[in-house]
Amino acid sequence: MLFRERIAESAGSSGPIILAADMPYTGKVVQDVTSMIDRMSGCVCALKMNFQLLLPLGIGQIKDITYAAHAKNMQCIADIKLNDIGNTNLATTSILWEAGFDAVIANPIMGPEALSELVCGAHTKNNGVISLCHMSSPEGAVSYEMPADGHPLYEKFLGWGLSAGVDGIIVGATFPDIIRDCKQRVKDDTDIFSPGIGAQGGSAKMSFANGTNYAIIGRTLLNSDNPAETAKSILS
Repeated sequence: MLFRERIAESAGSSGPIILAADMPYTGKVVQDVTSMIDRMSGCVCALKMNFQLLLPLGIGQIKDITYAAHAKNMQCIADIKLNDIGNTNLATTSILWEAGFDAVIANPIMGPEALSELVCGAHTKNNGVISLCHMSSPEGAVSYEMPADGHPLYEKFLGWGLSAGVDGIIVGATFPDIIRDCKQRVKDDTDIFSPGIGAQGGSAKMSFANGTNYAIIGRTLLNSDNPAETAKSILS
């Protein structure tokens, strides 16, 4: 089963929220994350891990986390904004797949050929690539809306992603009009993953209404006394 099918299956039973485990380093990362996985069981479809979580860990510790997530029917996404030459990208993802990841977030600035090569390599392992299109931070507009050949840069990134057959694109929940624009272009050919809900001011309701498939949420859940109930309330 391909990544896109696996995460859809997980979302069918647990809902379309992805937990962004962007936790501060405490010296007991594995325990902190696996505890959060237990608390969020049945309420999120995937776990996203970025550099601040991964850098202190060894491969064995990362496997402990991905194993725990898979046991709770969660997909695992490596949020490293991968962006390098083809050989380096493939070598990096080989390690990520070995560590138990199901998908990687990539930066399409690498170029359309390198992006296509990355997607092909991932799909041979039934894993996925989620490509940046427009980030959620206020500074996102500075770069992702720069003119490129007479159009905003995010439109070029969107076109490259569709041509490469990416499994998803990142479009920040803080830019609902751009979510809607991207959805009109991608239709059902790829999924939209939206960070920025809650702490950054994005609205889950508005994001889903405009075409988001999966909401990536971190601090709103991590700082909650009852994150499972918070996740349910976000969807209500």
